[in-house]
Amino acid sequence: MSVDVAQVRPARPKDATALATAYEEAWRGAYQGIIPHLDLERMIARRGKGWWERVLQRRASVLVLDFGGQVAGYVTFGRCRVGRGPFRGEIFELYLCPTYQGLGLGTKLFEGARQKLQEWRLPGLLVWALADNEAACDFYLRLGGKPLAEGTEDFSGTSLRKIAFAWR
Repeated sequence: MSVDVAQVRPARPKDATALATAYEEAWRGAYQGIIPHLDLERMIARRGKGWWERVLQRRASVLVLDFGGQVAGYVTFGRCRVGRGPFRGEIFELYLCPTYQGLGLGTKLFEGARQKLQEWRLPGLLVWALADNEAACDFYLRLGGKPLAEGTEDFSGTSLRKIAFAWR
């Protein structure tokens, strides 16, 4: 008998504190040494419990990875921000606390968001990742994402390259 202690479910208002913690841990793990320190600290400070409470009150599309009753990560998604084209859905953020990375749990979050986008009839999917975040780029490549476009993200005068990965 197999018991799956990790499940993907819609975020609830009571998850706000756990989402703020997951965001902070994941961002420090992913971006320390990539995004300039002060920018990273400001971005983390903005995404506290109150920010998440407001997001969840607006019923934003947020799924969490519930691992034995603990929020281990989350994914946000919706209609693609890049106008019309074959890619109608977009994953805006997918983050796991570092403790839970490398166990296949990110794939569960990805598939959960992809399934919702398909239910909403938003075929084709884009995900943007900073090119220097090798773990994220490798993750999306392993899931079959194809690099489609490049852009830049600016932080205090530092321009960082980002890559769009696509799935049809």
